[in-house]
Amino acid sequence: MTEITTDLIKELRERSGAGIVDCKKALIENNADMEAAIDWLRKKGLSAVAKKSSRVTAEGLVSVYIEGNNGVVLEVNSETDFVAKNEKFQNFVKKLSGISLKAENGNVEALKSATYEGNLSVNDELNSLIATIGENLTIRRFKQIKAEGKLFSYVHNTTSEGLGKIGVIVAFANEGTPENIGKQVAMHISATQPLALDKESLNPAEIEREREVQKAKALEEGKPADIVDKMVEGRLSKFYQEVCLTEQPFIMDTDKKISQLLKENNAKITDYAYFVLGSGIEKVQADFATEVDKIIKGE
Repeated sequence: MTEITTDLIKELRERSGAGIVDCKKALIENNADMEAAIDWLRKKGLSAVAKKSSRVTAEGLVSVYIEGNNGVVLEVNSETDFVAKNEKFQNFVKKLSGISLKAENGNVEALKSATYEGNLSVNDELNSLIATIGENLTIRRFKQIKAEGKLFSYVHNTTSEGLGKIGVIVAFANEGTPENIGKQVAMHISATQPLALDKESLNPAEIEREREVQKAKALEEGKPADIVDKMVEGRLSKFYQEVCLTEQPFIMDTDKKISQLLKENNAKITDYAYFVLGSGIEKVQADFATEVDKIIKGE
């Protein structure tokens, strides 16, 4: 049997929100398979997980940058939040955003090799900044997005223009999309962080996985077998509202879905991109590790 380590329990707890003891049991029951353990917790009603990504906080900046109908969302990480307020760091992220717009989409290594200024590469400038600031800095990720019509952006927890902790760009099919609608939808995405544009965009495997989880959960709750299927479809509908942008209630008017908002304004979203600063990055917490060690040892 695979060893159930402190790190595994910690990761499962952060991803599921379940208690330490339940996380340990889930990992034991599923031979340390993380995804199976998450499903096991959900089937037992011990986890409220709807998304696979964790929401661990890390430091640095997320940037949004738009040129015409081309845009990019970029994340650069630092060790402390103080660096996000450093003017040199902010200027680096802003300039890097423009460079990343012309790089191979999502290829961080290629971006590091790109020219920053004169004979200096991006990586040269990054290393110089590390030496100046005295903290480790990493270019984590970037994603380009293109619109047939128009792009709208939003930055949450703004540190400087175009820089903050959550960055969103939304692509609309038509140039005539109302400015307020584009901005409001971008703000909505920053708050709800949808997994997909619509039901058709969801991975079928994700839908089937959710169906199996909800079916097992209903049976675990002791529901009669003849009504389980109807219950599952009802819960799937709620799942779609949680993870699909067009199915979500509009945060500024929860009586209507995003799909209705778009229809009323003759607008169509073709794509969107967003980064949440530090999403999925694990930060060491010594007290938690001590707590888990005690549980593993039976203390």
